[in-house]
Amino acid sequence: MGGMEDQAESWFRRRTSHWRDWPPEQLLRWKDSQGTRVSVVIPARDEEATVGGVAAAIAGAFMTGEALVDELVVMDSDSTDRTAAVAAAAGATVYRCRDVAEHLGAYPGKGEALWKSLLVTTGDIVLFVDADLTRWGTHFITGLLGPLLDPAQRTLLVKACYDRATDGPVGGGRVTELVARPLLNLWWPELAGVAQPLAGEWAASRALLETLPIPVGYGVELAVLIDTARRHGTGAIAQVDLGDRAHRNQPDADLAVMAAELLLVAERRRLPGPDVLCAGAAGQPPAAAELCQFVREDGTLRPKPRAVPAAERPPAGSLRRSVTG
Repeated sequence: MGGMEDQAESWFRRRTSHWRDWPPEQLLRWKDSQGTRVSVVIPARDEEATVGGVAAAIAGAFMTGEALVDELVVMDSDSTDRTAAVAAAAGATVYRCRDVAEHLGAYPGKGEALWKSLLVTTGDIVLFVDADLTRWGTHFITGLLGPLLDPAQRTLLVKACYDRATDGPVGGGRVTELVARPLLNLWWPELAGVAQPLAGEWAASRALLETLPIPVGYGVELAVLIDTARRHGTGAIAQVDLGDRAHRNQPDADLAVMAAELLLVAERRRLPGPDVLCAGAAGQPPAAAELCQFVREDGTLRPKPRAVPAAERPPAGSLRRSVTG
């Protein structure tokens, strides 16, 4: 595996498995013997076209009979379409992000939805699935649960890896290849073996998630990956090959904002120092960042500033009991 450092290559060989390595029958035996509860969370904003299919497939496969999934939650981030109604009809419990812990305020963004899901779910394992999937399978669920339920492993975080239908047999999306992968290879080479660091499909123990600060935007996946490795070592992380995946693509201008979020998250974690400044009851959010893009209007080139989500929520563990208790 030329070009990868020995530590990353060793991790890749030891901690990469295939979804077929985790049969549902074995997972159910482990889950029952451990008394583990599993929550699946789907963050969504204006995804009425796809969220119902994703939620219905999970509910139908894993929430009847001997249930592998104990609760299925959709976190609705200010949708203006029928996302909430479609998700509820498909069998999910739907929460409007702004209505959860209202006294803590609300931010737009994926990370905010994932953070607030920790305040309303009860699973010992929390598994996240994107709402805009167009090519996927229910084996995503069993694959991601496998390393976390396996009593022989001490896994805290499981990342999906897959072939993106739009990119051929290898590679991540544009933001992964142009931003996230170079950052990890240069600044955190021990994580160079993570094939899809920004995968929206991942799972983690609640015990881990409730100790981590959570960026409110699209930096959440990178932040959780880096923070887990920093606190617990790469041995606490695994990845599972899920095969093929496709989802709705976003315009380059929106991806640029996502890239800026990743750079901000990475810079905060690059050098040793105090914990990142978090938003919430204990302090003020960091100053907003801005990305200047350009558009042509009536033949004239004009700057177009775009807000870059900069806040990070504090670890949810100290807050969850007050919200649910």
